[in-house]
Amino acid sequence: MIIDFLNQLNEINENIFSGFDTFIENLGMADWLADAIIDSFHILPLLFIVFFLIEVVEFFWAEKINDFMKKSEKAAPAIGSLAAIIPQCGFSVIASTLYIRKFLTKGTLIAIYLATSDEAIPILLAEPSQIHYVLPIIGVKVIIGICAGYLIDFILKDDKYISILPRHEGNCEHCTEDEGCCHHSVSQRRKRELIYHPLKHTLNIFVFILIITIGLNFLIDVYSSHIAFHSIFAKCKFLAPVFTSIFGLIPNCATSIALTMLLIKGSISFGAAVAGLLSNAGLGILVLFRHNENIKDTMKIISILLGISIVSGMILQWYRF
Repeated sequence: MIIDFLNQLNEINENIFSGFDTFIENLGMADWLADAIIDSFHILPLLFIVFFLIEVVEFFWAEKINDFMKKSEKAAPAIGSLAAIIPQCGFSVIASTLYIRKFLTKGTLIAIYLATSDEAIPILLAEPSQIHYVLPIIGVKVIIGICAGYLIDFILKDDKYISILPRHEGNCEHCTEDEGCCHHSVSQRRKRELIYHPLKHTLNIFVFILIITIGLNFLIDVYSSHIAFHSIFAKCKFLAPVFTSIFGLIPNCATSIALTMLLIKGSISFGAAVAGLLSNAGLGILVLFRHNENIKDTMKIISILLGISIVSGMILQWYRF
């Protein structure tokens, strides 16, 4: 039902851009460049719809989800992983902030990092032909996040939660305002952002997608006939999750976009893509480095995150999921 709906949207999308496609094709540019421009523009409408729906959920229910998580100690890793399914740039930021303030255990934080969907899901949803990847990616990330969260808390015996979040009244010169990917507040949302932020986020993601698609199409066009290109990936196939996991640590939207586009293009396997998406915790890692005074603790979290991502990716690679 969902697939049929998306396919219908895709047909409408094709009709809308038919004139634009003809114009680009008649410009006489290289096929790889024309295809990259056409494919990128086709994603725009569906991408905006997806981000708009995400924004509505985040605006009206994010605070309730966060409050519920803080009150559910033993269930926090599971709740955090499930809540992280929703692709929202502010969730890992909030999770990192709550961890620094001792409201989340290390296991819960890492569970949220592992399950965070970021840009991968919206991009796949905007490509109906790739929707078959959505449920496997979400399922694997959530299962790994929940299992890892409880295991980490069991082994490390992390500190208990603080039961009540201290609220700052009035002006507080020590309070910091956490920002999301587009420099918007993740704690104070305005209704005008229901349109403004999805539009801005869509345009930002579009630029990333356009640049990455042009680069990938160029590399494939230039090197697809070279045996060396294929042999490098063939020889490094088992180690690909290591490279993608390290790459995934880069706290930027472009990281998950690049991993997703590589998966769509067939340049990396499902296991390698998942490994990179597992380690890609978005801006949450930046918040840890910025606000967590214990640098050793931050490095421990990143090391655990990286280790789980690599091992999980290699297992998926081994069983050829």
